[in-house]
Amino acid sequence: MARNQLGVLNALDAAKTQWYHFTAIIIAGMGFFTDAYDLFSISLVTRLLGRIYYHVEGAPKPGTLPPNVAAAVNGVAFCGTLTGQLFFGWLGDKMGRKRVYGMTLMMMVVCSIASGLSFGHSAKAVMATLCFFRFWLGFGIGGDYPLSATIMSEYANKKTRGAFVAAVFAMQGFGILAGGIVALITSAAFDHAYKAPTYEENASASTVPQADYVWRIILMFGALPAAMTYYWRMKMPETARYTALVARNTKQAASDMSKVLQVELEADQDDNIITETTSRNSYGLFSREFVRRHGLHLLGTSTTWFLLDISYYSGNLFQKDIFSAIGWIPPAATMNAIHELYLVARAQTLIALCGTILFFIQLMGFFFMTVFMFALAIPYHHWTLRHNRIGFLIMYSLTFFFANFGPNATTFVVPAEIFPARLRSTCHGISAASGKAGAIVGAFGFLYASQSKDPKQTEAGYPPGIGVKNSLILLGCICFVGMLFTLLVPESKGKSLEELSGENDGEIVPVEDEYKATSSSTVPV
Repeated sequence: MARNQLGVLNALDAAKTQWYHFTAIIIAGMGFFTDAYDLFSISLVTRLLGRIYYHVEGAPKPGTLPPNVAAAVNGVAFCGTLTGQLFFGWLGDKMGRKRVYGMTLMMMVVCSIASGLSFGHSAKAVMATLCFFRFWLGFGIGGDYPLSATIMSEYANKKTRGAFVAAVFAMQGFGILAGGIVALITSAAFDHAYKAPTYEENASASTVPQADYVWRIILMFGALPAAMTYYWRMKMPETARYTALVARNTKQAASDMSKVLQVELEADQDDNIITETTSRNSYGLFSREFVRRHGLHLLGTSTTWFLLDISYYSGNLFQKDIFSAIGWIPPAATMNAIHELYLVARAQTLIALCGTILFFIQLMGFFFMTVFMFALAIPYHHWTLRHNRIGFLIMYSLTFFFANFGPNATTFVVPAEIFPARLRSTCHGISAASGKAGAIVGAFGFLYASQSKDPKQTEAGYPPGIGVKNSLILLGCICFVGMLFTLLVPESKGKSLEELSGENDGEIVPVEDEYKATSSSTVPV
């Protein structure tokens, strides 16, 4: 492929948009839909878990998760995701995208169900098993990140590749939205069926026994979309770029893509095209040549994802705390347990509708995230006044809109495009794992940082923090730094994957004639 692209890769780059592109988006996207649902649905039910398992008789406020338990429940899935991204990213380059893809999905299905079962009746037993299964759920989710991005980028054509990979990532917004809707429907149904007084009226009766089913149903629902796509995921052929460039079986690549592209790709002779990797381009991940060619690229993709996820996951996981701080969600004592879940789900669903469905450019996205974080933080007292809450909701939604408008999509797309095929999944996994490291910082750090400076106003068990206002200022500064590191990331628009990674520069040399393609469809070769 050095001086001339292999015919099968030319066919992929020049292929017109057709049904198989949308099939790939749906198959990969539903996995990512499940990822987002599973990661973010836990934030909807943490208050309910506190009421059920940590109720203290005679306490003036409903029970809440202790700080160490809250941190574990919110953050353990991110720890699993980080390790899964590194492991499955590496494994995807060693064993192939397709073979590993099925493993991650089955792990997600099994662990979603197990998370909802969470054996035991005591608080300690339930929380321990919940954290155990959510870690392995995160491990499976972690594999889905590099594999979904890599598969979609290697299937797509050159012209619309970025849009197609971003379309897969856009399913995250729908997964978050689905989590809110499922929580709304479930809590509304149980609240209607099992009437309960508020905590102020009757503390013990405010949490009905059936409330224990509510959070379990919400968590287990995440297994459904993943299970529905398993069959179709297993029917996808291995990507031609992996088969041709990594496995070096160009004949098999042509056969697979003939079916996908609806084009007959044939070799002049029955023998495979033999490919030779020159010493110049046979570098590994830890080589000087990789550092020279892609070191700054990997630093850029990893750092921007890390900084983004500190801000993004902090805001998403602890929306309920921010809404309570500004008075948009009433004090917990004025509601029963299930109705509180309903109001939390309603608030987060509204934010998802306003801010998590669209995406565009990374630099502009970081810029406006910075602007709106500061616009919320500096006049923070203004937003806490009752008549200004709608304005706060709009401003807060805009921070998520511009996150998805730019960096939340592009940090996912770019690592799947700019690295060599034999290292693509690994490098995407490293970049994504950096993001989850940021999510862990956000999940654990913001939990403590957002606590009030006044010890009397902190939640039970928490030390005083820097307050919501200063936390938002800190997140705004993080977004600004992310904007600066974006300058290390190259523009990938309009180039083939091989041009971006340098694989066009003398790496693959055909020693037999190129493929000839006789089109039986609309795809040029």
